[in-house]
Amino acid sequence: MFPRVILKEMMIKKSQQKKIVSPCNYKERVFVLDTQELKYSECRPGKKPMLKGCIPLFRIKCVEIVFCDVPIPCNYKYPFQVFHDNHYLYIFAPDNDCRQRWVRALKEETKNNNLVSKYHPNFWMDGKWRCCQQADKLAAGCHVYYPEGEASKKPLPKLPDSKMELHNSGQLTVIALQDYAPANNDDIPLVKDEEYILIDSNHADWWAVQNGQGAIGFVPSTYVAEKSVKNFERFEWYNKNINRGEAETLLKNEDREGAFMVRDSSQAGVFTVSVFAKALGSNGERTPSVKHYQIRQTQTGKAAFYLAENYLFNTIPQLIHYHQHNAAGLITRLRHPVSRDGGCSQELADLSQDQWQVNPTELVLGQELGTGQFGRVLEGRWRENKVAVKMVIEGCMSEEDFKEEAKVMMQLSHCKLVQLYGVCTQRSPLCLVFEFMDNGCLTDYLRARKGRLSADQLLGMCLDVSEGMMYLESSNFIHRDLAARNCLVSKNNEVKVSDFGMTRFVFDDQYTSSQCSKFPVKWSAPEVIRYCKFSSKSDIWSFGVLMWEVFTEGRLPYEHLSNAEVVEMLNKGLRLQKPRLAPHSVHILMEWCWKEKPDDRPSFSLLLHEIGSLGHVKQPIC
Repeated sequence: MFPRVILKEMMIKKSQQKKIVSPCNYKERVFVLDTQELKYSECRPGKKPMLKGCIPLFRIKCVEIVFCDVPIPCNYKYPFQVFHDNHYLYIFAPDNDCRQRWVRALKEETKNNNLVSKYHPNFWMDGKWRCCQQADKLAAGCHVYYPEGEASKKPLPKLPDSKMELHNSGQLTVIALQDYAPANNDDIPLVKDEEYILIDSNHADWWAVQNGQGAIGFVPSTYVAEKSVKNFERFEWYNKNINRGEAETLLKNEDREGAFMVRDSSQAGVFTVSVFAKALGSNGERTPSVKHYQIRQTQTGKAAFYLAENYLFNTIPQLIHYHQHNAAGLITRLRHPVSRDGGCSQELADLSQDQWQVNPTELVLGQELGTGQFGRVLEGRWRENKVAVKMVIEGCMSEEDFKEEAKVMMQLSHCKLVQLYGVCTQRSPLCLVFEFMDNGCLTDYLRARKGRLSADQLLGMCLDVSEGMMYLESSNFIHRDLAARNCLVSKNNEVKVSDFGMTRFVFDDQYTSSQCSKFPVKWSAPEVIRYCKFSSKSDIWSFGVLMWEVFTEGRLPYEHLSNAEVVEMLNKGLRLQKPRLAPHSVHILMEWCWKEKPDDRPSFSLLLHEIGSLGHVKQPIC
């Protein structure tokens, strides 16, 4: 079967300079990407193109845009990089749309390779990396690499006229809230957390800034924040001249968990975060209340803002951005910005959109498949398709929590995750409609086939789960409840990760539960048990337990111990014993997952590579 051609285009290639004496040159080449290789050829008038290079896709470790802060000496000005076999191939596209198209396609074809965890966003030039000044060409990257690309990013507004007169803003300093790759000659790159001088802020969408090398250009105004404490009017969470009583009235009227605002405090130059939550009282009932947190500044050293002392930020927008996704000491996450004029902003995806809303008249419910903490799962049919319907048990999950779960599922799409087809909010109880997995949960599947599954088949199941979890990890999601019972098996015996009811999106790879809600002790890492601190590394611990479940054919971990005895055992440094069916190499991976310190545990991308290298298991197919 011949490989399918995905893209074909004329672009410019920079010489790879594999030897120190190799010349630096730029040549036009016809690039062809198919399902197996990236090839480039020289065009010869009247003759067949001459193949000049061929890179098998499985050798590619990174594909990313290059943030360029130097003049580009060729006609095409939009560079991107392909890192393979310890070599960097720099390709220059004629426009940004072309560059984005190639980067997205290459990332899609290589996202399950043995990828780098970090990359260099700038060029290797004059014997060093321009981004981090490291002098070793194979030095580890300085920015986190995300294999999923940028296909879904909201388009930015049109750049202002390059002839627009700039008005000096008085040497104010701004800090980049996130990276930004320029798409035109008039804008410049941003590197997250680096400082820039604000030159002009008169345009609503684009500000002119100066970087450390003296280059001046436009950047999106929402990508930077002033280091000084002022000019918050452009943020939807800021309410000027609202006192404590007015804030409480507005937030209570919204009656939404995590509704919040930032307002001026009674003390000049100080700001307060007011947030609405329904706290669980001693009688077991939830009482509505508004908590007020003063934003404080450190008194010594570099100025920093905080609500909880362990979480310091250079700017107030950075602080709010963080706590919108992590409670970290607050009564709840800052979920829904509230303003005096506009009420509560619609942060959640619009669940009434046609592509997500399931018409209840089209949904036919069948027998019950199982029951979980938050709802029942029923077999169903929707538009002639067999589906699984998760129905929320009334009183066990609020509509807000339901929408949170739906929002998470809508953002995730991978062949090793159980896919959400739609939601049904026009009936009670609320429903989520998923793809149907014929062979049920992994625990039951293993127990029903005890003694009939080979070591390679068991390892293949672990490989499936690690693929899905690597996708979550690369997307900055943590699962928090990974176990064999929360993985499902398709009719093709493919294992997929399910049940994202406890999932959280995090920016610093850590989530601290605000109320330390219940969690499965026998699958939980020590830092979860002791401090309620979740991260992708606590998911790694749970994955090690899941591997143990697989190679014991569905046994319950620590089956004869109580939760308290498990905690005591872990505190003594003891771990689950090697399953009889697990090869020594597999048991080593389990023990790696169960390292005491989270930083000593592997990443899912590394685990995926290690599992794939063992035995004769199927290779990743997504």
